Amino acid sequence: MVFWADKIVNEIEKKLSKTIMQKAPLLVRDEKTLSGRVHIGSMRGVAIHGIVNDVLNERGISSEFQYELNDFDAMDDIPSYLDKNEYEKYLGVQLYKIPSPDGSAENFAEYFGREFVQVIKDAGFDARFYRLSEVYKSGKMDEAIEKAILNKDKIREIYKRVSGSEKPEDWLPVQVVCQNCGKISTTKAISFDGKEVTYVCKEDQVKWAKGCGHKGKTSPFKGGASLPWKVEWAAKFYALGVDVEGAGKDHSTKGGARDVANAIAKEVYGIKPPFDIPYEFFLVGGAKMSSSKGRGSSAKEISEMLPKEIFRTLLLAKRPMQTIDFNPEGDTIPNLFDLHDSLAEDYWSSVESDTVILFGLIYKNNPPEKMFLPRFSTVAYLVQMPHVSLVEEFEKIKEDKLTEAEKYELQKRVKYAQSWLEKYAPEKYIFKIRQNLPNISLTDIQKSALGELLKFIENNKSYTGEQMHAKLHEIKKESGIDPREFFSAIYRIILDKDSGPKAGWFLSVLDRDFLINRLKEAIK
Repeated sequence: MVFWADKIVNEIEKKLSKTIMQKAPLLVRDEKTLSGRVHIGSMRGVAIHGIVNDVLNERGISSEFQYELNDFDAMDDIPSYLDKNEYEKYLGVQLYKIPSPDGSAENFAEYFGREFVQVIKDAGFDARFYRLSEVYKSGKMDEAIEKAILNKDKIREIYKRVSGSEKPEDWLPVQVVCQNCGKISTTKAISFDGKEVTYVCKEDQVKWAKGCGHKGKTSPFKGGASLPWKVEWAAKFYALGVDVEGAGKDHSTKGGARDVANAIAKEVYGIKPPFDIPYEFFLVGGAKMSSSKGRGSSAKEISEMLPKEIFRTLLLAKRPMQTIDFNPEGDTIPNLFDLHDSLAEDYWSSVESDTVILFGLIYKNNPPEKMFLPRFSTVAYLVQMPHVSLVEEFEKIKEDKLTEAEKYELQKRVKYAQSWLEKYAPEKYIFKIRQNLPNISLTDIQKSALGELLKFIENNKSYTGEQMHAKLHEIKKESGIDPREFFSAIYRIILDKDSGPKAGWFLSVLDRDFLINRLKEAIK
């Protein structure tokens, strides 16, 4: 079997064979506009590009993953978690020129960017970060800007042919910064004389920002202007020399932004577009997110819910065209730990499959030695029982002493389980032992079955989960009680809930005297 990243790299090797022979390193690129707190969805592109870059290098194909922090776009919406009155005046102003929300960073974009950069680094993805403002101001985009303006009619024709979008005849594919109010979104370019753009800052150029009415001339070079984003995308391919760059599937549909950018790249800039990797969305609870709207969970919040290896499992386990739906309030987190542990068992057992490759990549090809891994859902249950020694219980499950590495892993999972229970866990994972017998009514057959259970406990000083499990099934069979009726009675008298953990194991870890007293009280 072949892991999904290997399949992509196989294709890259075929399609970019000449480039690989002539150029070193390949440039793998991704980006994020820093319009607010960066949501977890942006980590999808990071992970896909980052792993493809890693696999390329492992094969001896020199490549570099560059990640753009787009601070050159204008603020077009105010994040819901910021003061609208304070930031309204910055609508239409470029992000790197807007003050940081708390003054701790150089500007608005840096404030949100530094948090996201740290998430990327903590997740183990190696990237060279750069700011788009630096690219524009350095002059690296100047030739691309000039070519776009001089080929305005060709670009208008591409928009119409590829996407059906019609631009007016006087449209110029450039927006300059107003010399009076400093806004970029409100300006309309009128003409270009080869050196400067004549423009007007229109009051109604866009719905979300108000221009000042100023008319003037300014150079579009050295950071004085930006390109419309579909044109800019192609211009970056050209100016930066991008070889591999994917995007979300919404951009990769027929006639979408990628098709427009590809056509401009070929017909205006005379280059072959980068190798594309379309990918599905990263959803949180089934919903797509927006940085500026404040919807969804931030990359920082979700990365803090999970240890690094589980976070990487989340990001790498699914193929690019499979949706990732993360719901911290559901079963996602326990299931992720189970998936990781299953991959570990396959790896340690030398099972031949792409899961072995995946496990190696999760640990950046330095996986841990074989060890006993405590199941997360079991940890989450036991941490709610203060009288229980977790080490002792997991030694019973392992049927051997825990090593120091296993004790460390247990403590790590305890930490994440406690946090999850406190903030996100659904009701079915939360078990609170009732100090007093709940006010419930039991049938005669339920009382009879519980009485048999009481006899077993009184007659045995100790018992394992397996022994208790066997006894429960014996009682159920001999009494003829409906299983749901029997187990419901057990959970009701202890948790005041109709369901709970596996009953045999659940009863085996409860204090024996407590259990005897509770059963006596329930059947009297």
